[in-house]
Amino acid sequence: MKVGFISLGCSKNRVDSEQVMGLLVSSGHQMVKEEKEAEVIFVNTCGFITPAKEEAISTILEMSEVKKQTGAKLVVIGCLSERYHDDLIQLLPEVDRFITLEEYPKMHTILQEELGIRIVGTYGKKPRLLSTQPWLGYLKIAEGCSNRCTYCAIPLIRKDFRSYPMEDLIEQAKQLADGGVKEIVLIAQDTTRYGIDLYHEYKLPHLVKKISQLEGIHWIRILYMYPDEVSKQLIDELASIDKVLAYFDLPLQHGDDAMLEAMNRRGTVSYIEEMIAYIRNVFPHAVLRTTMIVGFPGEKKTHFDRMIKFVKRNKFDRLGAFTYSKEEDTPAFDYANEPRESTKQRRYKELMDVQAHISEEKSSVLVGQQFEVLVEAYDSITQTAKGRTVHSAPDNIDGYTYIHPVKDVTLGSFVMAKVTRVRGHDLIAQLVD
Repeated sequence: MKVGFISLGCSKNRVDSEQVMGLLVSSGHQMVKEEKEAEVIFVNTCGFITPAKEEAISTILEMSEVKKQTGAKLVVIGCLSERYHDDLIQLLPEVDRFITLEEYPKMHTILQEELGIRIVGTYGKKPRLLSTQPWLGYLKIAEGCSNRCTYCAIPLIRKDFRSYPMEDLIEQAKQLADGGVKEIVLIAQDTTRYGIDLYHEYKLPHLVKKISQLEGIHWIRILYMYPDEVSKQLIDELASIDKVLAYFDLPLQHGDDAMLEAMNRRGTVSYIEEMIAYIRNVFPHAVLRTTMIVGFPGEKKTHFDRMIKFVKRNKFDRLGAFTYSKEEDTPAFDYANEPRESTKQRRYKELMDVQAHISEEKSSVLVGQQFEVLVEAYDSITQTAKGRTVHSAPDNIDGYTYIHPVKDVTLGSFVMAKVTRVRGHDLIAQLVD
């Protein structure tokens, strides 16, 4: 059977998609790029914030039109299906099956018995079909979230935090390494919490050390580290593992204690700044990335000004920001004194302008320095290679490094390059012999 697959949302959703595609391909089905060629179409949805929900609904409606033309089956999975399952069944009867997250363990049964899609094996027990470039692989180390941030619907959708058994993760990592993956990116809603539920202690460094021992793995990048669980012990243990990149993704969300408390975010500004200083002491060339929420209910100019001062003091290498949007069924949905949209947009622009100057300043320091670059693309006409350094996570969230001139290079290889100039978020470099 020919299968079309659309995966929306975050990298954690991508891993779920790869699990489903791996199950389908190992059962003898063929993946096709054009949905009009498919006999069954899967849409893996995101239901986190309003724009993501709108994109998911739009995609489902678009695929419904394809179904009318081709007669294909249409299957919707993911966060939107979990959060609004009963409503969606009523609103979108053209969808053959909405599969919730809780139904994933029996997906093989649903696909075969309800939809007539032949399946061999069990969901999660077959090798994933990677949707990334062959040298890159995401490893989802846990599901769900037990943090109760007042603005966030993830615990409602994905339930409480659940670590995956270490032996299963090591086996997955080995499969990735054996398949040619050189950079493994560890992801979860809260990677720092890994192991606390299964082993009654934090096991992230132990897991990372075991992965680092796998032949073929060159880089290990860790994303989504919850700030108050980043301890000096964790930093020291990660520093002892050679393959760990000095890239710290810390979603801080605000720089004012009153706002952090309103968001139910653990950890104070003073503790966060203490850990930032410690990270930079242990990892002198550390890359720090964070996200901020602008316009949370109750945010006054004084709170926002403290956020700006916080950002200026700590000079993050990378910073992304979002304007607050209400999410139903979350505590913050009913909070009063939400800033006007025009105020949110003005504050967002001010924050990003401040960060643009910081990023430019941080990037300019890199000129003249040499870095290892993972080559991901090559243009033989312009003799330019494109890749990423430690400074850049996948999916173009941090920019690229462009190396010129390069006469020949193997994609997925590592080369040394010297930065000659900066262009926005990108680095321009020359190959080092």
